[in-house]
Amino acid sequence: MTDHPVALPVQAIRPDQEVMTRQRLPYFFGISGATVGATGLSMHLVVIPPGGRADPHVHVGYETGIYVLEGAVLTRWGPQLEHEVVSRVGEFLFVPPGVPHEAINLSATEPARAVIARNDPAEQDKVEPYSPPPRLTQGP
Repeated sequence: MTDHPVALPVQAIRPDQEVMTRQRLPYFFGISGATVGATGLSMHLVVIPPGGRADPHVHVGYETGIYVLEGAVLTRWGPQLEHEVVSRVGEFLFVPPGVPHEAINLSATEPARAVIARNDPAEQDKVEPYSPPPRLTQGP
């Protein structure tokens, strides 16, 4: 038997209240600094309504992992949101820190659901809105 102090108890969380996030998506908060005293992790359920989308945004200083439970989600990313990737049921998506992006539910009739994990216990404090710069047009 080892002599390791237990700083926090093991806790079960059942998120039962929808919260609108800074990226304008409904979340069900699970693990975070606020809910369980986590110091390096947050993990939540996001439900993107039919036809719904996140506002373009950036995660400042933390990585995000996403696992799609239901639906198909188009993620547009890059300085002009010019790149695209579709995530489907059973797939993971990685979003590095500082990458502008937005998520769009591809279904007009069914919600998309995903588990979101981040290496920051208070990640909502570090979500910043993003407006792509105007595209420059080239002359003749």
